[in-house]
Amino acid sequence: MNDPIPVIRDVDHGTAKLMPDVDRERAWLLTVDGAPQSYVDLDAPTHLEFEYVRRAGHVLDVVAPPGAALDVLHLGGGALTLPRYVAATRPGSRQDVVEADRGLLGLVAECLPLPPGSGTALHAADARAHLEAAPDDSADVLVADVFGGSRVPAHITSLTFAREAERVLRPGGVYLANLADAAPFAFLRSQLATFAAVFEELALIAEPGVLRGRRFGNALLIASHHPVDTGALARLTASDAFPARVEHGPALRKFTKGAVPVRDEDAVPSPEPPDGAFSIG
Repeated sequence: MNDPIPVIRDVDHGTAKLMPDVDRERAWLLTVDGAPQSYVDLDAPTHLEFEYVRRAGHVLDVVAPPGAALDVLHLGGGALTLPRYVAATRPGSRQDVVEADRGLLGLVAECLPLPPGSGTALHAADARAHLEAAPDDSADVLVADVFGGSRVPAHITSLTFAREAERVLRPGGVYLANLADAAPFAFLRSQLATFAAVFEELALIAEPGVLRGRRFGNALLIASHHPVDTGALARLTASDAFPARVEHGPALRKFTKGAVPVRDEDAVPSPEPPDGAFSIG
């Protein structure tokens, strides 16, 4: 059998590369313009290589009883790592994946196809436009992992966007967003304030070094009307190879103090990562 070779293709928003992992037979790393986007093992869909994706998997594990099917809306597609994970761990789930880059979506569908019967529909569309057209009370979980290059676009950071997310989620639903920031956390704190204006319960997952302002990194925002099991999340994230911390309640309110919800007219993208923060060779 020939060894797999990298696939390089110009897509709508840059140059995408699919690079095989020499240590895992059917595993691939997706990058766009050098920034890592996704890692997928076609033979092991529950293997989550990136730390922030593994933490998102932990959230998906605790929002409903094990194995229970969910209706999930994913804003941002990448190589469909989390949709594959949900399909494997929660058979019978119905999922919609929205990706603005039609070329990237086509590349992934061609080279890393979803397994038959995954229950996943792919949509080439803008994340906010698709959300605004989605039916009320139609999702159990809404995952927002939308990046234009290495930045979260401004139009999915506002109070209007948060209200649309709340409308589409069912009363017991959970919003989960991948964000990126560094001290003094103006962007992250503004997002917490924005979603606190719409949802009663918030939690944040990040590595201690990021929360202490030592480096730029990912943080997962969780918003809902009912508490998620933060105790279970804390145990799961603490046991990872790169442990993370779960913040909620008074500590998170103290972290957010002074920040105000973001209006559409004031919305800005997440900060530009420092050189080398996410890029690879």
